[in-house]
Amino acid sequence: MMLNKIFKTFLAFFIVFSVNVFPQEMNPEAGKLYNEGNSLLKAGNYNGAVDKYNQALAIEKDYRIYYQKGIALKKADKLDESRIALEESLKLSPNNEAALNALGGTYFSMGDYQKAIDTFEKVLSVTKNNSVKDKVRKNMSLAYTKLGNQAMSSGNANKAIEYLTKAVELDKYDAAYLLLAQLYQELGQYDNSIKAAEDALKYRSKINKGGAYYYMGLAYKGKGDMTKAKEMFTQAKGDPSYRANAEYQLGLMK
Repeated sequence: MMLNKIFKTFLAFFIVFSVNVFPQEMNPEAGKLYNEGNSLLKAGNYNGAVDKYNQALAIEKDYRIYYQKGIALKKADKLDESRIALEESLKLSPNNEAALNALGGTYFSMGDYQKAIDTFEKVLSVTKNNSVKDKVRKNMSLAYTKLGNQAMSSGNANKAIEYLTKAVELDKYDAAYLLLAQLYQELGQYDNSIKAAEDALKYRSKINKGGAYYYMGLAYKGKGDMTKAKEMFTQAKGDPSYRANAEYQLGLMK
């Protein structure tokens, strides 16, 4: 399965930041440096922004400055430094949903998917914004899908099913359904594989159709329904990513 191609297409909405807003109840000189940092961040000068935020923090330790610093560092791909800055922000403002959301995104980018999920859970517990909740659930679904893929790669099928089931409960995520279709087929749970593949097609957003048809073909073949298997493999070979495998299966059935 072309998992790398699938995962490269995913974009999650991790970070929301504000710029050019004069901070209230902040030391005036720190506020000036903070806004200068925001302007540099908006312009894409991330290292310059961090310098301004550091100067501001030398005057006043404010959660908003740490937060913006964390955003700039993440934009500069300095993930561990971003994590530290965001954690400092949360020490000063523990229920700040923007900082929690950004920290979850940073953990995700670092490949620490469980910590990302735990942090996104905190966002859900503090936010009252339904739009934010929807985006966070999508992010959590993606993180559970990543964990499921890792569990599959390590041979832990039961854990993979657990993670992927959580992924589709949070969001009707096509890639998670496709992984479930593959996993159930390999486990010989053919009806579950077919259902998961059908759901992958039903909620398809990023994946190609070929994978779902291919795993349905394997599942129908496992069930002994060669007519349906041929039908599915014929559909699958229209997808360049699965054409060779589908044609191979059709060749075996002649």
